[in-house]
Amino acid sequence: FCNPTAEQTGMLFVGDAIIQVNGINVESATHEEVVHLLRNAGDEVTITVQYLREAPSFLKLPLGSPGPSSDHSSGTSSPLFDSGLHLNGNSTNTAPSSPSSPIANEPKYEKRWLDTLSVPLSMARISRYKTGTDKLRSNAFEVLALDGVSTGILQFYTAQESADWLRAMSTNISDLTLQNMKMANKCCSPSDQVIHMGWVNERLEGADSSQLYKFKFLALKGSSFYIFSTPPVSTLDWVRAEKIYNLCEVLFKVHKLWLADDWWLQANLYLGIHQDFDLEDQRPYCFSVMVGHGKSHYFNVELGSELAVWEKSFQRAIFLEVQRTGSKTYMCSWQGDTLCFTVDFALGFTCFDSKTKNVLWRFKFSQLKGSSDDGKTRVKLLFQNLDTKQIETKELEFQDLTAVLHCIHSFIAAKVASVDPVFIDSQSIARKYMYSN
Repeated sequence: FCNPTAEQTGMLFVGDAIIQVNGINVESATHEEVVHLLRNAGDEVTITVQYLREAPSFLKLPLGSPGPSSDHSSGTSSPLFDSGLHLNGNSTNTAPSSPSSPIANEPKYEKRWLDTLSVPLSMARISRYKTGTDKLRSNAFEVLALDGVSTGILQFYTAQESADWLRAMSTNISDLTLQNMKMANKCCSPSDQVIHMGWVNERLEGADSSQLYKFKFLALKGSSFYIFSTPPVSTLDWVRAEKIYNLCEVLFKVHKLWLADDWWLQANLYLGIHQDFDLEDQRPYCFSVMVGHGKSHYFNVELGSELAVWEKSFQRAIFLEVQRTGSKTYMCSWQGDTLCFTVDFALGFTCFDSKTKNVLWRFKFSQLKGSSDDGKTRVKLLFQNLDTKQIETKELEFQDLTAVLHCIHSFIAAKVASVDPVFIDSQSIARKYMYSN
């Protein structure tokens, strides 16, 4: 066609891959199917494309090797020109060949870089998955900068080469993120420091979602766990988070680790919590953060080292918050009486009347021998009386039972960590995996 519409836009190039047509994903469709879809798309067509041009084979040709000719007088871009090679028969850089030389009039290839792309790695994110799918790219990944600039798909010859570059870039991004954290912490009080932050993929709710995962930026700061759609770049951005949860009331849980190509390990770190995730997707390095009212967020990261860092960071942030807070008190009830239930780092568990403040019972953490709940509001706590050695059952009802259970778990874990930190480290599933590799 002469001067087609696609060329007039100035936004499309030879080699671009069509990802979607009017919102329909066509990555796995045949050429004929896409053509048919475009012809029947109506007067207005919305297409999503991705720059996927690969280097042509003549990049590997030595200087002076014969190759296809190009007509630059036509004004159109040739494959040689697109690839960064310029066909030059009369090079001014070299001495002219003698007329008797058999290659005197043959064209020469000289390499010329026509365009470069600079992608800032500060707060950048990496993706190995095809857009809108749960399919892992083979020996390839994409780097997306905070300002939206993308490297496009970086394709490597071998899986090892791809993994090496992925780790190198991930390490670079992590180092830059650490610098940003240090700068942010200079403006924060000692009790409101950023412990860790970074990009993850969050699994979307609903089976009919066109995209299974979406990029989210997580941060552990002070007493809170933050979920952002974009990273906070100023102090004002911290109040604009999509979700904010108290660290004492969340539960971090590792879900999957690749141990080999076709094997994964699912770790249940907290027994008694209902497992309500569909784990049949193919993504490794997954974790969830369980919050109040039985809700959860399910995340995926690109590397096992990232998962280990998130596990350690959540553990540290929660322990610091427990020690700063000292105690948490929740309103509850039993048999018509309004009560207060306190979890205290030093004293353990205390229940008292909300009106008279009279203490009804008190037990140390070590006296808790078991618990059960109805998954809604009611919990049974089993304590051992130190004098009689008998088990005493205490029943309570809470408005947000899940938050209370998570808080109990956080305080007990922090208590154990203060007494025996080696034991806590020995329970780390992600770090065990990293050390073994």
